[in-house]
Amino acid sequence: MTVTEYVPVAVRLDVDALAPTFSQAMNDLDQAAIAEADAAGIDAGLRELIRLRASQINGCAYCVDLHSRAARRAGVASQRVDAVAVWRNASLFTAAERAALDFTEQVTLMATSRVPEECVRSVVQAYGEKGAAALLSLVVAINAWNTIGATAHCWPTPVRSHDQG
Repeated sequence: MTVTEYVPVAVRLDVDALAPTFSQAMNDLDQAAIAEADAAGIDAGLRELIRLRASQINGCAYCVDLHSRAARRAGVASQRVDAVAVWRNASLFTAAERAALDFTEQVTLMATSRVPEECVRSVVQAYGEKGAAALLSLVVAINAWNTIGATAHCWPTPVRSHDQG
């Protein structure tokens, strides 16, 4: 192996092939979450930043790759995509986006955070109850995807050249 040769991560379980009914249900859940976000007026760029942030926390390499590229395609500046992991320390996000990112982190880490009341109030204030419910739908769906991806490694992360987005 040369220094420039990437090390592949082996598939542990091909969930799509082994549990096709479940896999289809996950796709349906994801589509429902996107529909709720669209109906609530949640911007596609913010949707992808939320999914990217949860994926970073959960360690799903495939989803980090997928949603960072999707965020850029949705018009999110590369600087903001790159900084989402450190959003609390970057002055690149609005107050509403900060509320959504905090909510994403609290829900993703709910075993320890218990999703504080103040966090829920902030996201409801920024997006309304329908928007907050839509954001919760997105976070629940991406956390489910991350659980599958990070556990099963069922979707290899493709190596792309620098100019491929």
